[in-house]
Amino acid sequence: MSPRTASSVPTTLVQLDPGAATPAYRQIGDSLREAIVAGRLAAGAPIPGTRLLASDLGVSRNTVNAALAQLRAEGYVVARPRAGTFVNGRLPDALLTVGAPRLRERRTDRAAGQPPRSPAPRRSNRSLALAALPLAAGRSLVQPARPFQTGVPALAAFPWATWARLLGQCTRRSGAALSGYGSVLGHLPLREAIAAHVSAARGARCAAGQVLVTTGAQQALDLVSRVLVDPDDAVWVEDPGYPAARGVFVGAGARVVPVGLDAEGLRLPRPGAAAPRVIYVTPSRQYPTGVTMSAARRLALLQRADADAAWIVEDDYDSEFRYASRPLSCLQGLDEGGRVIYVGTFSKTLFPGLRLGYLIVPDGLVDAFGEARAVSDRQPPGIEQAALAEFIRLGHFARHVRRMRALYEERRDALLEAAPGLLGDGVTFGDTAAGMLALAWLPEGVDDRAVWEKALAAGVEAPPLSSYCIRPPARGGLLLGYAGYPPEALRGALRRLGAAIRACAPRRT
Repeated sequence: MSPRTASSVPTTLVQLDPGAATPAYRQIGDSLREAIVAGRLAAGAPIPGTRLLASDLGVSRNTVNAALAQLRAEGYVVARPRAGTFVNGRLPDALLTVGAPRLRERRTDRAAGQPPRSPAPRRSNRSLALAALPLAAGRSLVQPARPFQTGVPALAAFPWATWARLLGQCTRRSGAALSGYGSVLGHLPLREAIAAHVSAARGARCAAGQVLVTTGAQQALDLVSRVLVDPDDAVWVEDPGYPAARGVFVGAGARVVPVGLDAEGLRLPRPGAAAPRVIYVTPSRQYPTGVTMSAARRLALLQRADADAAWIVEDDYDSEFRYASRPLSCLQGLDEGGRVIYVGTFSKTLFPGLRLGYLIVPDGLVDAFGEARAVSDRQPPGIEQAALAEFIRLGHFARHVRRMRALYEERRDALLEAAPGLLGDGVTFGDTAAGMLALAWLPEGVDDRAVWEKALAAGVEAPPLSSYCIRPPARGGLLLGYAGYPPEALRGALRRLGAAIRACAPRRT
């Protein structure tokens, strides 16, 4: 079926294909977002009413409302009471036009069969012992897991019987073929399933040929450091940020540069600062603060990376679990210059022991990453890859994520409801609209490491925010993972944590 194009302005900008696998609301949102980023819809421009859009496009108003709600959550449009919906005026025109000719030229070169030059895999002589330093505090992976250990999904709610059946079917049907050496890029059906999933659910723009299956996000980051980072290269990292990512770059001999955050995400250094080789970010939900990078900041980041010939590493670790809106579109989907490398994992959505994740890399880097993978651990296990491909293809993955989104929202609500009475009025929370953990800010003057140690002695694992920082934070905080624990366990742990906070509070004179 040929695409149906709306007949009015600006609905002429919306391409709607009724036969496509992508939901109609996503097609509408993607078309409007692309028009905004390309400058065809200027900052402040009005968006037609939902009734008009729905009529012109031949869809329900609920479909249009879903598309506009997504764009509002991402920061591309704003709603004004009794006035309507408008393109966000905080998207500067310069960010929507500067660099566009260069990007068009780059696409032309690629289409002519001249992809960007891929750097060769590199090795570093820097001692990897340094990489462990940021992990020293607050990162113990206690087994069995206990509240509020982070990164723990609801393992008891996973469909183990379905998974066992798929493993058995793949073993019986193709066990011999899957047990030998396979492609260093990963099992092709799984790469196809991943490409289809991230395109539909995360707004990514990729083909299976750009997907590299890894043994988790950590190996994906290690491959980034092997391929792209030389000793003394500058790597910008969020501060506070994910210590294991920082450790990878330190281990590669990089010069790690902490970059602070504000309400819009990564606070870009002023132009003229030393150009980075790599910029590591968690834009959909900053780890660990929970801040979502604004649309204006995303565009500015892409522009900065293009100007500095830097690579952006987008770590999309738990973006599926968003409670206030549908999952936000990823940064990679906005990238016109081939500067974004996307990191995904199944450790949070399924279970950590699966040890499967993935990279999505620009076309020109596929060979280099494949070569680096070949000298690493060669390939992930074949039968597990095949079973996961079937798990996604048959719809089990999407159904499981929907169930876990509802379950985690229930557990988050239980945490937030019980916390004030058990932790005290001086404890406040950061953004909890998404994810699997909440950042609890401690009262002024309370040492988060002291609270962590006292709580640990009482059987509660609440990592201190300071262990995720390069520079000392202005205020202490604790990371409270809630996804893997039922409400009664969360309330019991909150009670013990509250006692630890009160014991560490400064004494009043």
